[in-house]
Amino acid sequence: MKILFTKNIDPSIISKELGEDILVDCVEVIKTNPIIISPFDLKNYSLIFTSVNGVISFFKNRFKPNEDFTAKNYNKIYCVGEKTKRELRKHGFGTFKVMKNAETLSRFIIGKCQHEQFLHFCGNLAINVLDNELPLQNIKYKKVTIYNTEEINPVITEKYHAAVFFSPSGVRSFAKRNSLEGMKLFSIGETTSGELRNYTQQEIFTSEDNNLASILSLIVKIFKNTQI
Repeated sequence: MKILFTKNIDPSIISKELGEDILVDCVEVIKTNPIIISPFDLKNYSLIFTSVNGVISFFKNRFKPNEDFTAKNYNKIYCVGEKTKRELRKHGFGTFKVMKNAETLSRFIIGKCQHEQFLHFCGNLAINVLDNELPLQNIKYKKVTIYNTEEINPVITEKYHAAVFFSPSGVRSFAKRNSLEGMKLFSIGETTSGELRNYTQQEIFTSEDNNLASILSLIVKIFKNTQI
């Protein structure tokens, strides 16, 4: 059995979870580059991060959040995903709220945070859930693009039993020059699965949580006792 991961993953982690009988190739289908901007005052803003790259680029640009909860104008930090939360922790910052995807974060903000104003530090291809929904509710929201995502569009000539996708942009990059047919399709999170549905009517296996452990567990579950 051969599986394609559309992202470079530590082989030791994959083999530990999937075993030695499953052959795995990892091919990067997108690449990211930080954008250098001048840091500005974050006073009176709540901050949103929806990716690890957003956090990395934010601190590369020397932004300085105020997390002193005793201060009047401290910055609440909202994020999507445990990996994003952990990256913030590496830089010494906690999170006010962590959600599994942008859709649930949007619903939380609309329901609980009407009077805050938000800066969303993200990439050029960030999904439009937040900026489509929050302004409609008269919530002040602004995207700040601090990294670029480039779709590489590789041609994959090898045949695989399954392919694993990690982002909507990764789906688009792969699908531009390759077919999704004839493989089992695995996806981290419903947002990525939604993008896959633009290219295929096949069943898509979506991980419960937006992390590597969840998608590997799902692969094991689906392929358990499967003979190919």
